[in-house]
Amino acid sequence: MAQQKPGASRSLRTSVKGPLMFSAFWAVVVFFGVLIFASGGSARSPRFDLALIGAGIAFIVILVVAAMLAMSHKENPEDLGKGSGVNLSSKRPSSGHGGPSARPRPEAGSGDSRDGGPQA
Repeated sequence: MAQQKPGASRSLRTSVKGPLMFSAFWAVVVFFGVLIFASGGSARSPRFDLALIGAGIAFIVILVVAAMLAMSHKENPEDLGKGSGVNLSSKRPSSGHGGPSARPRPEAGSGDSRDGGPQA
């Protein structure tokens, strides 16, 4: 918000229209879903009261979640992509946690048998 200039339009992420439209869309979907499924068939009258309650709850919950996600958004610093991190060396790590085993591998002609039996 600090970078916004007076009179300039906001981006979709900082605008209010995006989360409102998203919430309104899902509120309409929930309204019709509850209206259809809460009536219990065509012989009964549609339950507009339950449909409005469900749409209102869906609108508020989705709007709050979208606002929380928009507020928690933070851009990555520029220096992250420049190789200033930890463990960026291509050298093989020494033995330790997660490293290769400290035991050397047997050579092909060392007489070591994989099945443990005598060699022929």
